[in-house]
Amino acid sequence: MIATRLRVPIFPLAGALLFPRAQLPLHIFEPRYRMMVRDALRGEQLIAMVQPRDEREPPALFEIGCIGRIVGSEELGDGRYNIVLEGIGRFRIAAEVEVSTPYRQVDADRTGFDRDEGEEEPLGIAQRAELERESRLYADALGYAVDWQAVGRLDDEMLVNGIAQIVPLDVGSKQALLEAEDIATRADLLVQFMQFQRMLGGRDGSDTLQ
Repeated sequence: MIATRLRVPIFPLAGALLFPRAQLPLHIFEPRYRMMVRDALRGEQLIAMVQPRDEREPPALFEIGCIGRIVGSEELGDGRYNIVLEGIGRFRIAAEVEVSTPYRQVDADRTGFDRDEGEEEPLGIAQRAELERESRLYADALGYAVDWQAVGRLDDEMLVNGIAQIVPLDVGSKQALLEAEDIATRADLLVQFMQFQRMLGGRDGSDTLQ
């Protein structure tokens, strides 16, 4: 368990979602974020993921993100890092603080996200089936090869959050998935987003999964 309010470095990255108990692999190459990782590894190993609202520099930020702990790290010969974050819990930005580091830091308020520390309720059978069915249709429409047997072995939380992480949606839709109250709500949103994009005959973004 971590404190209800704490100061954390942030990594603003559009489309990259971290959920409680989920993992997110990251390749860190910008000098300011290399320093952030080095500092985190020397400290409590915490980094908060949050999406930028725009492409300005520095970008405005969405209010809600997720704090992660570094559970795997590899420093490459040129100073870059490959790391894996494991989600601890979501937070609301209480304030951005003035710091001397080249990376940004915020006071993170975890009030109201107590349920992130407990187990999620499983999906209903019909909801799970609908999500798997829509995921197949969506993947087929985009020409993606998927090991559906492996997908079928995932528990509900891993399935929902895994799809939410890789499905190529716009930033606003991704943020709605992050802010969903529980995985049942997140699953409903995923089905709606995928159905809408199939109806449009495609999706926003690139031709490859993020």
